[in-house]
Amino acid sequence: MLDNLELPLVQEINTLERRALAEHKPPGMAGSLLQNLGRRPFRLALWGVAAGAEAASFVEQLDGKYREGKPVPFTADIVADAQLEQVVIQELRVQELAGRPERFAYMLTLREYIEPAEPQTAPALDDDILADAQGLMNDIVAGLDLGLDFFTGLEQFVPTLSDLLARLSEFRTAISQSG
Repeated sequence: MLDNLELPLVQEINTLERRALAEHKPPGMAGSLLQNLGRRPFRLALWGVAAGAEAASFVEQLDGKYREGKPVPFTADIVADAQLEQVVIQELRVQELAGRPERFAYMLTLREYIEPAEPQTAPALDDDILADAQGLMNDIVAGLDLGLDFFTGLEQFVPTLSDLLARLSEFRTAISQSG
């Protein structure tokens, strides 16, 4: 059963389970170490034939579930040990068979749907830490105000320093002409 659809005349079921392994090669050591990173989502490929007056309706409903792309419940005796509860239809192929009216071959690839983990929320800041941070920020702002006073205090030296630059340029020119 795929959601509320009974899959008629299933001819073959293939399963694929893969484990994710990471290989680490430590320096100075012969060989390598394998780290088990768990398993990948379970995949199931099956094909069957739908025939009779209900075949066209079955194919339409199956196509509708495929196009929705939402996880659907799945139950089958042959894969009961896999504990496969919800699947997403990854691939759907339908072929109308010649020779008899209302006869369709279908092929499904189902992938196990694993509910995504909820993101962890950051713990709230302790009120004491927040008060300390606000105090530090207030001190920084007060320091910036003092910096503005220092910058405006330098204005009185601008004419003297400007004259110094002109005198140094004249001195450089005089040295280059004499040498």
